[in-house]
Amino acid sequence: MPVVGPREPCPCGSGRRYKNCHGAGRSATSQASLRPFAGLPGEPDWVALREIVPSATARLTLAPGVGGDEARSVLLGTVLPLGWPALVRADASVVLAVQTATRSGDLGRDLAQALLVALDAEPGQGLPDLREPGMGPRLPDVLAPEPLTLTVHQGFDWWVEGPGTNAASGDAARALEQANAAVVPTTRLTGVEAAYWCRIGDRTHLRWVLPEDEDPLVDAMARLRATGELDLLDGARYIGSFRAHGLLMPVWDLPADATAEDVEAPAVRLRARQDEALADTSPLDDAARRARGGVIGRQLTLR
Repeated sequence: MPVVGPREPCPCGSGRRYKNCHGAGRSATSQASLRPFAGLPGEPDWVALREIVPSATARLTLAPGVGGDEARSVLLGTVLPLGWPALVRADASVVLAVQTATRSGDLGRDLAQALLVALDAEPGQGLPDLREPGMGPRLPDVLAPEPLTLTVHQGFDWWVEGPGTNAASGDAARALEQANAAVVPTTRLTGVEAAYWCRIGDRTHLRWVLPEDEDPLVDAMARLRATGELDLLDGARYIGSFRAHGLLMPVWDLPADATAEDVEAPAVRLRARQDEALADTSPLDDAARRARGGVIGRQLTLR
């Protein structure tokens, strides 16, 4: 079964989300680490790749001493076929999937283990489910602290593209075609960090992972909501926030015909207003306190 994002429609055609269909039963029972990507440059984008971006890749650089003396090519991807945590291509390059099942309750440790196992694996194979990593290293221990440069894709052709890979054929080609058909069109904005435009059916949204701690961020959003400055542009509406991996992800409904380009400048202006509101540490007035209750009441934790 080809794998799409955990919250996207399952490719089997059941109409249910993948995590509630063929992806069910693959979650750890223990409590997830609050901030599994803390300490990594681009933490909000790591969260976005894990939770809301169907298909994207980024080159990773290993920390000194990891992977042996010879430099290894490592590609971070959102999701891999069959839910593999990682795969090793024929040229020994590694692809690591961030949308993978947690085993230890600490996603940062699980991903580090998958990477290390892949670095020791034989070329030309996908990794099956792995054991719990115990008290092994976490992602910041195995990766160099370099910025995350993302490429968002409108399909999963990168599964079979690159050195040491062949074009898909037969069942693999049909699986790839099915996964591509289920992908949600997504674009990362360029003017702000970790903000993603997407189109789901006939509706468009902006989903934006913010790096600030929750309490001051909620206060800032309340100040903006109280003054009518939280909405992005005419016809857009703030509808709530997801809480994922220790960060908040506000979501806006956009006009149906709004493109990613339409949202770029308004998002930059909103980021400036957010910064001003974050810098204001005075007590909230009555209107902002009422707005704060509305902001908190529209939050949902992703697990």
